[in-house]
Amino acid sequence: MPNNSAFEIPSRDLKGIKISLDVLRYIPKDSAEFFQILPLAINDGVLEVGMVDPDNAEAKDAVQFVASKNKLPFKIFLISLDSFKMGVKNYEGLAGSADDTLGDLNKNIEAAEKTVESFAKVPTGPAKMASITEEAPVTKIVSVILQHAIAGGASDIHIEPTADKVQVRFRVDGILHASLNLPRTVHEAIIARVKILTNMKLDEKRKPQDGRFSATIENRKIDFRVSTFPTYFGEKVVLRILDPEKKLLSLEVLGFSPKQIEQVREAVNRPYGLILLTGPTGSGKSTTLYSMLSEVNRDKYNVVSLEDPIEYDIPGVSQSQVQPEINYTFANGLRSILRQDPDIIMVGEIRDRETAKLAIQASLTGHLVFSTLHTNTASGVIPRLIDMGVDPYLIPPTLVMAIGQRLVPMLCEEVKKQAPVEESIKVMLDKEFADLPPQFKATIPTVSQVFHTDTSPSCPSGTRGRLGVFELLPMDGEIEKVILTNPVESAIYKAARAKGFLTLKEDAIMKAAQGLISFEEVNKL
Repeated sequence: MPNNSAFEIPSRDLKGIKISLDVLRYIPKDSAEFFQILPLAINDGVLEVGMVDPDNAEAKDAVQFVASKNKLPFKIFLISLDSFKMGVKNYEGLAGSADDTLGDLNKNIEAAEKTVESFAKVPTGPAKMASITEEAPVTKIVSVILQHAIAGGASDIHIEPTADKVQVRFRVDGILHASLNLPRTVHEAIIARVKILTNMKLDEKRKPQDGRFSATIENRKIDFRVSTFPTYFGEKVVLRILDPEKKLLSLEVLGFSPKQIEQVREAVNRPYGLILLTGPTGSGKSTTLYSMLSEVNRDKYNVVSLEDPIEYDIPGVSQSQVQPEINYTFANGLRSILRQDPDIIMVGEIRDRETAKLAIQASLTGHLVFSTLHTNTASGVIPRLIDMGVDPYLIPPTLVMAIGQRLVPMLCEEVKKQAPVEESIKVMLDKEFADLPPQFKATIPTVSQVFHTDTSPSCPSGTRGRLGVFELLPMDGEIEKVILTNPVESAIYKAARAKGFLTLKEDAIMKAAQGLISFEEVNKL
């Protein structure tokens, strides 16, 4: 048994201990035996769990998932293999398990395998296939996967076939976690069930397909955006979870500093102009857009959005979903919006030259426009717009601000480790801020300590949730001159730096010094 963490975790001897049947229901027997974990008791609202190997990452994930689903904090105890075997005997008194547990999967797999055998005997035809799939236990398998993803706070579900199994993984806080392994034989039935929900072609397995569907889970409507992808072992499915009722986050919660919030609010309160957010996929751009949109006066102004997909429901905003398959694109939708007497427009993404030019024109004609663009940095927004065919002389009077952002894991407050700044870190910090003018460098807080991740039974990964790091590039006279003479990213950065521009990495350094994120995350930016 690994001993790295064993000395830090209290142990528990189960000899002569009887575990309550109500407690055992939290973790099905099959899952307990697979991960060698046991629910022991509920004390003061805390779920106590015994683990044979506290260093087993998958077992930790399983415990965290169960605790999250049941909205309980948990505490881990080290138990011996002999104690575990004694504890498992307590399951003999448990007649069946609740319908909404992982045990559902195990109960239905055998019947689902028989359904897959039936698929092979059915003549080709979506109607007959759909009929069999609807009646099969595989519907329960898919339902349980969706329920557990929602309960665990996942943003994406990956269902991927391998040579000998079907692996189900959930993305939580930007990281994929292996959650379930199913028999290889249920793969086709699961894929067919998902395709039926999304109205995809059942008999098309050679090329990718996209679709979407909605389901009521935990008494609220959840939307799923679905993509299939042919692989060597069969089709892989990825489901993006979109919760329209998800609570909007304030600018403060997102991670903006007080000074950045002041700059953002000043930009949002402009009567017209273009505000662009940039960053890679999954960097939180849409969430920031929604937060900025929630800052505007939606009673006073007509606010209209074009989205793909609609991720949040914002009262007071006329939200529209683009449908490229019927030629309702961002460009065509933007033309229509301009006939709706808008004051403020949100365009989910500027993807092409036509949309870019229309957004610029809308900004010039007295509208405040929010959108996103795919570049690596805020200073890269301007060259990208020019590459898309926007005339340089139109950018200064329209672009109000470009915001670059990333998401980084937040440290668990109860386990983070404080450490002094080593000489190598001091050298790195000096180099990072070397080209910042002295008057702005003097305002940067001295970094006297940094923080690192650590783990505990209540926070196995050392992090919980994510925080944004940002760089803000407001338009000014100096940047305008550069755009009109030499609009390359390095020249734009130099002009902005002279006015105190701070990069994503520098924003992350200050958040690491505050103990919000690990210093290791700084080097990843």
